[in-house]
Amino acid sequence: MEPIEGGRRRHAGRDRVEASIVAAAVRIFAECGYEGAAVAAIAEAAGLSKQNLMYYFPTKQALYQRVLDDVLDDWLARMESLADPDGEPADVLRAYVKAKLRFSREQPGASRVYAMEVIGGAKLYGEQIRQRVVPLVRRDIDVFERWIAQGRIAPVDATHLLFSIWAMTQSYADFAAQMSLVLGRGELAHEDFERAEELITHMVTRAIAVA
Repeated sequence: MEPIEGGRRRHAGRDRVEASIVAAAVRIFAECGYEGAAVAAIAEAAGLSKQNLMYYFPTKQALYQRVLDDVLDDWLARMESLADPDGEPADVLRAYVKAKLRFSREQPGASRVYAMEVIGGAKLYGEQIRQRVVPLVRRDIDVFERWIAQGRIAPVDATHLLFSIWAMTQSYADFAAQMSLVLGRGELAHEDFERAEELITHMVTRAIAVA
């Protein structure tokens, strides 16, 4: 039993260190972008030497890949609620908007790292997006098309409806600084996300309402 327990402790210890590195990397990549982020700066933010950090992540690209993998894992998990063909469309979309805004509120740095990669042409992460995001989006579009055929929602362009939801919800992370300046405070408050959820949900459910 002792070797097994020792292995578990080492594994848990490695997980903690990697989580600390990834959290620091999210902050640095969000502030500086991939090209501007220095491994030494990430190591310092994580409380490690550069050499120690590179024991866990041998290259900056490997660390960047891990950050984006974690972002996508979280994002796709929140997307799962959308592809429920048996659910009530308005309830499904309401839950989806809520989940996307919660991601923007809880993981603003991670959202900005992903946005910067996409704005830059997804040069380092495009293949993962094609492999993981595109099939799920197509699955969701199929659900919308089924709802339309059943007369459960209005005949909307499902693809652009999803694009619009992404833009409206993710902007509360990616453009939070601008929003805060307009609102005249240091950062967005919980009530801002509640108001956004109410408005965006209203707009989306009105768009799919059957006349």
